Amino acid sequence: MHLGLGNFFRAHQAWYTDHAPDADEWGYAAFAGHGGELAAALAAQDGLYTLLERGPQRDIAEVVASVSEANSGTDHAAWLANVAASRVAVITITVTEAGYCRGPDGGLDAARGDVAADVARLRDDIAASVTTAPARLVAGLAARRAAGSGPLALVPCDNVPGNGELAHRVVADLARLVDQALAEWVEQSTAVVTTVVDRITPRAGTADIETAAKANGRRDLAPVVTEPFSEWVLAGTFPAGRPRWEEAGATFTDDATPYEHRKLWLLNGAHSLLAYAGPLIGHHSVAETIADERCRDWVQQWWATAAAHLDQTDGEVAAYEAALVERFANARMHDSLSRIAEDGSQKLPIRVLPALRAERAAGRVPTAATRILAAWLCHLRGLAGPVHDVRAGELVPLVAGPLSDAARRVLDALDPQLGADDAVVTAVAEQCDELAGLKG
Repeated sequence: MHLGLGNFFRAHQAWYTDHAPDADEWGYAAFAGHGGELAAALAAQDGLYTLLERGPQRDIAEVVASVSEANSGTDHAAWLANVAASRVAVITITVTEAGYCRGPDGGLDAARGDVAADVARLRDDIAASVTTAPARLVAGLAARRAAGSGPLALVPCDNVPGNGELAHRVVADLARLVDQALAEWVEQSTAVVTTVVDRITPRAGTADIETAAKANGRRDLAPVVTEPFSEWVLAGTFPAGRPRWEEAGATFTDDATPYEHRKLWLLNGAHSLLAYAGPLIGHHSVAETIADERCRDWVQQWWATAAAHLDQTDGEVAAYEAALVERFANARMHDSLSRIAEDGSQKLPIRVLPALRAERAAGRVPTAATRILAAWLCHLRGLAGPVHDVRAGELVPLVAGPLSDAARRVLDALDPQLGADDAVVTAVAEQCDELAGLKG
């Protein structure tokens, strides 16, 4: 099963399953996080869709057939029935960082209105419809327990450090709030796998629907566009079995942390830099921005700062960075900066702050890292288009007024330690002023 039916899932987990040598033995029952428009389009196509692998020169089209069911996020009865079925062995998850409903301590934010409402509903009726991802998982696991269907694996595939531990904690927290006996069963019967995922997957447009139609000779209303590169690293156990993903290119390891840091800091950190700095110079896509010599230099400076704290050899890091430059420069991907810029408050703490903290601990002010925060501050101040962030209502009012005050307030909201660091605040304010001056 999958929770979070969308483009990335279909370019990644579904693709790996389709390419596994035992693909005929496996199929996905996929559920949207919210709504059902995409699910309806896929259901009308028997779950089939075109994946357009967009290289620098041409597209390679293939039809992916691993989605056996595509379900609306509102079909709670189907969700419960599927999780309860003994044939289900794995639930993969892509609900974005915000979907895990975490509080400041990293656990479940039980005070959130939607979370509290879901807990109350499940206490009253364990089969009641719920809206948050942790509650949907707990409700499904309760149905599985009642059916006596045995253990399974939860496999979060969102770009969050230690996503296995994170998913385990929010599910366990919510289960305890609902029923202690259920929480004990979940602990014993659910194996949570930590993953690192990577495949740039921009939103498909009208032209991509036309490209898919030409490639297949039939209309496809749900094509997916993705890059040739793909990575999936998994650490954990699968008590009920799994597809042979390793033979489709996935990596199984005892510790995903080195891969996780490399991806989050080098790829995602550079993405955030490009997303916030690029629009200030008039750029709209990753390829446009990396082609700009100033932005490319900023990325290289950030990589030099972050790479110093990676647990990998210089050769491995250099090869990864070279591959990233090639991926970023693929102009045919049209990877939108506005898409990457969304929810910076959730992304920057895991993409940029670890290296920044390590540099400050060594007594250095890393201008390559503070530049990313400065570009984000420009973004929050409205210098590069609309702000789409789950904390926008809180953060945007903080960035009004003099830059020195705005920088301190927003850094304090992001991390009080940074807000109290005069050197970092000064660097961010000065760099924000410099970047704002680039805007034409």
